[in-house]
Amino acid sequence: MQRPPHRAGHGNRQRAFEGWHSRRYDFLARRLLRRIYRRLAADLATVAPTGGAVLDVGTGPGVLLVELARRRPDLRLSGVDRSADMITAASRNLAQFGDRASARVADVADLPFPDGSFDLITSSLSLHHWDDPAAAGRELARVLRPGGQLVIYDLDRAPFDQLTAALPGQPCPHRSPFGSGMPFFPKPIRYAVTIGNGAAGA
Repeated sequence: MQRPPHRAGHGNRQRAFEGWHSRRYDFLARRLLRRIYRRLAADLATVAPTGGAVLDVGTGPGVLLVELARRRPDLRLSGVDRSADMITAASRNLAQFGDRASARVADVADLPFPDGSFDLITSSLSLHHWDDPAAAGRELARVLRPGGQLVIYDLDRAPFDQLTAALPGQPCPHRSPFGSGMPFFPKPIRYAVTIGNGAAGA
């Protein structure tokens, strides 16, 4: 299948997350970027329903899921990433949580889950890498349960509008700056939308 043409401002750079690069990113995520993931996890912990199923798209080494698992032991957590090396790191980091947290290789535009599998889907600093945001939006809506929330954190140049256009119904996403907690780090945008009833996310 032909890959969609590259669009300025985003696109998947697979080699940047494989081999030695994946080991470097694992170190950065667990050490230097930990404060960011803790802030994201604290935010998600307030919106995830009790006993809910959560999917992290572009999970990388799974650090966001680790932090969320520590805050909310009631949640069932899954992560996906296109890089097998990243999933190896994520599986290692998530092993401490047993069968309530796992990660697997998958593309956001072709998720290996049944319809309505998740109550909450999140992604952090990944959307701007997606090859086809519209296809991803349709797939994310498919695996969300009715009334489920999509919460994405990314740079302001990420293709949020393309994602919104692909969502069913008349979605009303709420966008707001989200403090990273780290000096000199770009302030990401928090994009939240509830799928199924058109209501904006919390």
